[in-house]
Amino acid sequence: MKKIVCLTAMLMFLSQPLLAMDLQQAMTVLPTAKAQGLVGEKPDGYLGVVKAEGDTASLVQLINTARRNEYQKLATANGIKLADVELLAGQKALDKTQPGHFILQDGQWLKK
Repeated sequence: MKKIVCLTAMLMFLSQPLLAMDLQQAMTVLPTAKAQGLVGEKPDGYLGVVKAEGDTASLVQLINTARRNEYQKLATANGIKLADVELLAGQKALDKTQPGHFILQDGQWLKK
């Protein structure tokens, strides 16, 4: 049943234009996109497109913009460089990535 719900959510995502999707909807379909191997985590703290299908690039862009805004807030609040926050967030994201999901390592997408 859970797979059917995830598949339905992904199909809805792939058929929606970016303008119709908000950040909350993007966050809802992100786990499915990761599980399907469409997106993966990068060491710079951002998502990357592993396999371009539908609006995958738009999903990645929307979430990455939100991440960058949060990273900038953290950097400013702590008096550190944005790049330092990005690298710390990237390492944390890579560490937390579930087995079978993609990570970018040495310029190659690999299943963890």
